[in-house]
Parts: sequence; C-alpha cells; structure tokens
Amino acid sequence: MIIEQLSLLLISLLANGLSAMAGGGAGLLQLPVLLFLGLSFSSALATHKIASVALGIGATLRHLREKSLDLRFCLFILASGLPGVVLGGILILRLPESLTIFCLGLLTTGLGVYSIFKPQLGLTHQPRNRDRRGLYLGGVVLCLIGILNGSLTSGTGLFVTIWLVRWFGLDYKTAVAYVLILVGLFWNGFGALTVALQQPPHWEWLPALIAGAIIGAYTGTHIALKKGNSVIKRAFETLTILVGIKLIADGLLLF
Repeated sequence: MIIEQLSLLLISLLANGLSAMAGGGAGLLQLPVLLFLGLSFSSALATHKIASVALGIGATLRHLREKSLDLRFCLFILASGLPGVVLGGILILRLPESLTIFCLGLLTTGLGVYSIFKPQLGLTHQPRNRDRRGLYLGGVVLCLIGILNGSLTSGTGLFVTIWLVRWFGLDYKTAVAYVLILVGLFWNGFGALTVALQQPPHWEWLPALIAGAIIGAYTGTHIALKKGNSVIKRAFETLTILVGIKLIADGLLLF
C-alpha cells in the first residue's frame, strides 16, 4: 500500500511538473499508470480528471504572485470553453475512442513540429485578434478544444496553449499561465464533475495524486517563470511530440 501510494505521488509529481512547464500533457504519464495498476478506462478517467484539477491549484498558487492575467480575457476563455468541456464529458463514455485518439495524436504531434519550424513563435507578446470577428472565431475554436478536453485526457491543454500563442498573439509564458489556471482549474474541474457524476473515481488513490499534482505544478510553474519563453517553447515542443506519439500508438492499439 505504501509503495503504491509513493509510486502514485512520484508519477503525479513528474507528470504535473512537466505539464506546468509546457502548458498541458499531464495525462501522458498519469492515465496510463492508473490503467496499468488495474483501473478500468472509465474509472481511471474519472480519477485522473479529478486529480488534474490540482494541477490548476498548484499553478494558481504560483501565478497569483505574478498578477499578469487580464480578467476580461480570462472570462472569455471560460465562457468559450466550458460548454464544450461539459459536452465532451457527457460524450466520452458513449463514443468509440480509437479513431478520435489516433487523429488527436497526429494533430498534437503536428503542433510540436509546427512550433519547431516557427523559431520566433511565442517568444514575444503581441496581442491580436481582439476585435469582434477575432474573438468570435477564437472562441469557436476554444469551444471545440473544450469538447476534446472534456472527452479525452492527454494534450488538450497544449492545444489551448498553441491557439493562444498563434491566434491571440500571446507569448508562451503568458499563454501557459492562462492555460494552467483556466484549463487546469476550471475546465478540468467542470470536466471532472461531469465524468464523476457518471463514473465514480478510485477515491483511495486521489490523495497521493492530488498532493503530487499541487507540488509538481507549483515547482514546474516556478521553473518556467524563471527560465522564460525559450525554455517553455522547448518544453512545449518536446511534450507535444511525446504526447502525440503516445496517442497515435494508443489509437492504433484500439483499432
């Protein structure tokens, strides 16, 4: 029992620390471990989603010291994404997942490759597309990503990060701050509630996972803020490619 709890704690520390640096991807390590330890997919999903809310808590504790977020833009991201999160959480336990996971893997890998071939992407903060048309189109995409966030487990925070950078002109450090707080805390919170109401989590494992997530997220966020955009960009590119390859492999296994 003690070894099991320590293993969960360490995995959660590592997964959420990396996720806090890159702006998503905690499910890359955490969910497969829960499945390997014997949980069903639905139970592992509910457990992971609840634990992932702690990622937002840990990141929020660190980012509150920076005071760098625009409240109106925060509300826009929440209003755009939360309906999709709830819809995705309702759909996930009713839809076949193999093709969706495979396609998501291809898209996620593409994000990392795209960022690599755009050396200056996300290194400077140049806000754009804040007019009515830009916000409408940006909000539609955020809603679609919200559906993926509510229904799947790995990489969707990375999609929000690259969208905030590419469409709205944020630098990586600012984009990751929005993602870790709004996606990590609020999107994941609504998604966790939606899934947990349909499938109970494995409550005995949650304390270790939540503790690891809070500590890992705070530490990863602190490192990212100190190192700056170039390090966050490299972390993002590395993790998107790793997450993408894993999702492609998972999708192929499910066919």
